[in-house]
Amino acid sequence: MSIVKDVEKIFEVARKEGRKKLLEHEAFQVCEYFGLSVAKYGLATSVEDAVKIARSIGYPVVLKVVSPDVVHKSDVGGVTLYINSDGGVEKAFKKIVENVTVKAPGARVKGVLVQEMLSRSMEVIVGATRDKIFGPVVMFGLGGIFVEVLRDVSFRIAPIAPVDAETMIKEIKGYRILEGYRGEKPRDIEALKNIIIKVSRLVETLEDVVELDLNPIMLYESGAGARIADVRILVG
Repeated sequence: MSIVKDVEKIFEVARKEGRKKLLEHEAFQVCEYFGLSVAKYGLATSVEDAVKIARSIGYPVVLKVVSPDVVHKSDVGGVTLYINSDGGVEKAFKKIVENVTVKAPGARVKGVLVQEMLSRSMEVIVGATRDKIFGPVVMFGLGGIFVEVLRDVSFRIAPIAPVDAETMIKEIKGYRILEGYRGEKPRDIEALKNIIIKVSRLVETLEDVVELDLNPIMLYESGAGARIADVRILVG
């Protein structure tokens, strides 16, 4: 299967570098292979690259440091949001590199991710893990306080059929919010079902993936789809 061969090349780079966590652009690439809709992005290794990528994406954009040695990017000044111009990209690129050099000396910087600044919407989460007994298990939940405090999530063992994905979505306590509540418009449930099914296929196909988190996913109004803002993939 060509997808598996292409993804294996990404995994091999991580293994050679002694990494269990894929870098941001690598994780986005893996998601794209499985038809998941991620924010537009590009890896820049110079200011000139960053400006070129930002122009191709369209403003506003986000810049994030890409380093296997930086876990929490914000803590070292490695993230800049809402950049609206070429000059802003140049300034942010230089500042991020400077911040990481000072606050995380010795960190390997692979470049800076230039990423589309997605319009805000309802945030949801889809993830997966590999259980020793049951194999790949997929999780869904609402984002923000719903997952952090209320733990309002649902789980299913892969493979997941459309009817399973629909049941997962409907069984969380916050489902009424997705249907449209107190003036809020209904969300694109079909787009969400597709994401859950594609994540199931991804973890079934790629046995080296031990953990995956799509968080946050911006879930737009019915018919408007969903876009993935951040991806985290751990490999065995």
